[in-house]
Amino acid sequence: MTLPRFYPIFDDISWLKRMLPIGIKLVQLRIKDASDDHVRAQISEGQSLCREYGAALVINDYWQIAIDLGCDWIHLGQEDLDDADLAAIRKASLKLGVSTHDDEELERVLAMDPDYIALGPVYPTILKKMKWHQQGLPRVTEWKARVGNVPLVGIGGMSVERAPGVFEAGADIVSAVTDITLNPDPETRVRQWLETCG
Repeated sequence: MTLPRFYPIFDDISWLKRMLPIGIKLVQLRIKDASDDHVRAQISEGQSLCREYGAALVINDYWQIAIDLGCDWIHLGQEDLDDADLAAIRKASLKLGVSTHDDEELERVLAMDPDYIALGPVYPTILKKMKWHQQGLPRVTEWKARVGNVPLVGIGGMSVERAPGVFEAGADIVSAVTDITLNPDPETRVRQWLETCG
């Protein structure tokens, strides 16, 4: 499976409305601490927007709502995996992406036959506190050797400037959050990302 090499993550569909017209083709909607009604409305509208622009929408965590709304992709973190019904996810033909941070997690995820595997944080990240400080580029190379043909996503502390080195290390896709959302000109930054990721 060939996925776009640039994979931004946003917490609200207002970002999708701004960025999809620029040319994003793979995007994750990661909503935290919101009511089910809010999440459902966001996902439903996000799905419509992505279909209008020919982009793949990945839903973070809310696998049951993703199934209910006929979504195509779900992303699960390690904690999410503990509660997720993987059989129901597969039965609904949802494609599955999963976060990994260490050897044990990678082995667990490989057994699930995921549609992509994310490794992070490659660089220090300000997005969330985690016990893994920095994986580094050699880890990206190691992970790619282990996952084989499964697309590998590099995430954590990503920037346009760092992306070429992450691709060179073996990542198939680079995912960014704050490099866009905290940028004074997010639209221009996304154009730079698209140009860099070609």
